[in-house]
Amino acid sequence: MTSTSAAATARATVHGYPRQGPNRELKKAIEGYWKGRVDADALRATAAELRRARWQQLAEAGVHEVPTGDFSYYDHVLDTSVMVGAIPARHREAVAADQLDGYFAMARGTQDVAPLEMTKWFDTNYHYLVPELGPDTVFAADSAQQVAELTEALGLGLAARPVLVGPVTYLLLAKPAPGVAAGFDPLTLLDRLLPVYAEVLGDLRAAGADWVQLDEPALVQDRSPAVLNAAARAYRDLGALPDRPRLLVASYFDRLGEALPVLAKAPVEGLALDFTGAAAGNLEDLAAVGGLPGKRLVAGVVDGRNVWINPLEKSLATLGTLLGLAGRVDVSSSCSLLHVPLDAAVERDIDPQIARWLAFARQKTAEIVTLARGLAQGTGAIAAELAANRADLASRSGSALTHDPAVRARAAAVTDADGRRSQPYAERAAAQRAHLGLPLLPTTTIGSFPQTAELRTARADLRAGRIGTAGYEERIAAEIREVLAFQEKAGIDVLVHGEPERNDMVQYFAERLTGYLATRHGWVQSYGTRYVRPPVLAGDISRPEPMTVRWTTYAQSLTDRPVKGMLTGPVTMLAWSFVRDDQPLGETARQVALALRDEVNDLEAAGSPVIQVDEPALRETLPLRTAARAEYLAWATEAFRLTTAGVRPDTQIHTHMCYAEFGDILQAIDDLDADVISLEAARSHMQAAAELATVGYPREVGPGVYDIHSPRVPDVDEATALLRKGLDALPAERLWVNPDCGLKTRGWPEVRAALENLVAAAREVRESLPGAAS
Repeated sequence: MTSTSAAATARATVHGYPRQGPNRELKKAIEGYWKGRVDADALRATAAELRRARWQQLAEAGVHEVPTGDFSYYDHVLDTSVMVGAIPARHREAVAADQLDGYFAMARGTQDVAPLEMTKWFDTNYHYLVPELGPDTVFAADSAQQVAELTEALGLGLAARPVLVGPVTYLLLAKPAPGVAAGFDPLTLLDRLLPVYAEVLGDLRAAGADWVQLDEPALVQDRSPAVLNAAARAYRDLGALPDRPRLLVASYFDRLGEALPVLAKAPVEGLALDFTGAAAGNLEDLAAVGGLPGKRLVAGVVDGRNVWINPLEKSLATLGTLLGLAGRVDVSSSCSLLHVPLDAAVERDIDPQIARWLAFARQKTAEIVTLARGLAQGTGAIAAELAANRADLASRSGSALTHDPAVRARAAAVTDADGRRSQPYAERAAAQRAHLGLPLLPTTTIGSFPQTAELRTARADLRAGRIGTAGYEERIAAEIREVLAFQEKAGIDVLVHGEPERNDMVQYFAERLTGYLATRHGWVQSYGTRYVRPPVLAGDISRPEPMTVRWTTYAQSLTDRPVKGMLTGPVTMLAWSFVRDDQPLGETARQVALALRDEVNDLEAAGSPVIQVDEPALRETLPLRTAARAEYLAWATEAFRLTTAGVRPDTQIHTHMCYAEFGDILQAIDDLDADVISLEAARSHMQAAAELATVGYPREVGPGVYDIHSPRVPDVDEATALLRKGLDALPAERLWVNPDCGLKTRGWPEVRAALENLVAAAREVRESLPGAAS
């Protein structure tokens, strides 16, 4: 096929779309089901209507082929486990009794049964449920959900393409099931899994699928020859099936590298590649392997992870080059649009000129359609769109918001000494112990306490003018008093004020820093029914005035026990925002760190003896390719130290991380030079504590013994067992006792019970230690 005909047939498509609906209808229906207010039929009806609406919205926008199978009640990787029959033994009875309740039990757990482990989806802030596999795993195809959604879309008269997690990525994301030897490699199950995928593909073909997309993002990471050989074998076997749909193998988030020639030679009909950001090198790599002659290329030239308008002329140039490298070129987002909000047009509080710089899912869809039309019909067909795009790009690059001379001068003046504490850790630790006077195995929480309906109502009433500032602040003060009183009664050693004034751990700070934009409707799924509104980091960053000092100081005035000052760290402020793409991330991180440094110093001056700077995103932002990691970790750890290094030796600096694989960043955790780190350990059975001990981490550690992402309340025996497992790795003088994350999403009854059990477990273990006081 010539490049001319490839251009003439160019069409628009996307990998996936936000699931929640314009007003988070899916979240409300699911949570209503959990609480018994919505029955299963009503929940399914809501889901079906949301699917119909999003498909029709895409089709009306000009998308030629809509995705199916990307919708989920909780998580698409969990859906894949259901599709292949990989149900953990402890959940099989529940799934057999009621498939929907069993599904949610796998995701959330029950009081009696633990959920699947949860971790980050590559380097995004989306969380997936980790498959649990072992040598005895028996797979069995269950394509009901995938076939049903395809049938729904086809019934609307739409061209539809089912999207599935590919078999290689599914196995690479899995971990050994409990009780399975740690050395077990789930990839050894590939030959057992492929017939199940073959059956699913056959079912989809029978239901009318012309194309099926198999997502293999795990192949953009550094992979061994054994993994590449497994990928080649998988697509050789699936490609050889006699009666199957055409196969489109997709990757995203980075360049495919050594996996590209493997997939280019595979007997499949198309590849979907990312050509944005770190994946831009796919263009050069594709040319180097001779392109995809006679095959379909779905070109991801619109960034599916960030919210800035696309440089249309640059993307058209990329697409023009790609025309000579494939039999057919279609235009798409770089990845699923799950990672961006739904519609920028509903944001009424953002300056209209700045709003023109933004593209959420609906605007990105329009960009994709425009590019496909320009590719097929020539630039004259989209001349007006190109002119408007040029003007908007120029407006952004010339804005005073994006260039503040004072901020840039301060960042340029930073020296190495600004990022170093005045004393080494051993000396600081002694000063802190004398200052704080804490027992062995001190107890604390991560920061937030339940965000009750009353608190959310108070914020809404303040925004709507139904109450004044004084009335709102009295409500916050009352909540802080209640949180402090509970913690003192429960026996917690280092207290928090509970963060009742904060809507979100990033948004709260973003609303108080120059250079950030906050959205009102920009919800993005983090996990399950947990949605966040990432702020938009649009310009240079500074702190006009203190952000947390008032309420932290008020809390400290209510108790003689130490109260932690609580901040979100610079890397997480970037990772959980839509970050600017017009300068290196390290430069932006330094600006944020300097603003936070001012806050840390003000907290200390106001009397805070302990200050926690959370960096849960340090691991998730780690580049997927090893070659890029050293540069990232250098500026990321520098930013944390720049935030925290200005305090006295006896001020204790904590940090917090959660739900990530920490093995790749153990040296970086040490390089942060924090005095105490708390991290997730309940679902991973103290794996993080063992990893830190293995590398000789010398500082204090709080591995979580209460999994807050589940409604389960761990009893004293369970918390005690986890704590003793932590003591197998770390000495008692360096071990803290805490939940594995903040408590904002939990309800007060379970929080009270869980924290009381946590304190009782700490007391029981403390009293059993050699030399413990009677």
